[in-house]
Amino acid sequence: MKLDDDLRLVILEKVGVYSARFSIPEPRLLFATREVLDMPREITGGCRTSAYKYYGVTYFRDNCVFLNVRKIPDEKTLEGTIVHELIHLRFPYLAHGRRFNRLVRQGLRGKRFSPYKKRKQIAP
Repeated sequence: MKLDDDLRLVILEKVGVYSARFSIPEPRLLFATREVLDMPREITGGCRTSAYKYYGVTYFRDNCVFLNVRKIPDEKTLEGTIVHELIHLRFPYLAHGRRFNRLVRQGLRGKRFSPYKKRKQIAP
């Protein structure tokens, strides 16, 4: 897909809607690999120079998401990628797998998630 002003607006709207549903603050969005490389190395850590390979990458430390719009083939894939990356922000402890994929599907269907709360440690 080619990133133009209309597509950028659509993406910003979708991110706003899904961020509200997932009870997370809207992340900062990056649309070009140059923007990723311009960020400090401490933030982009393990996925700096390989980011161009993926549809999207989440950088937890800075509440930032890179969407590789040029690599994404269509709008359905774009929406799936947005939800996928925002699920990473909402459930930072969860790795890819069955549960993660189920949450992505639920997010695409419109499910709302309550804000993230850390569990209390039980004293021994």
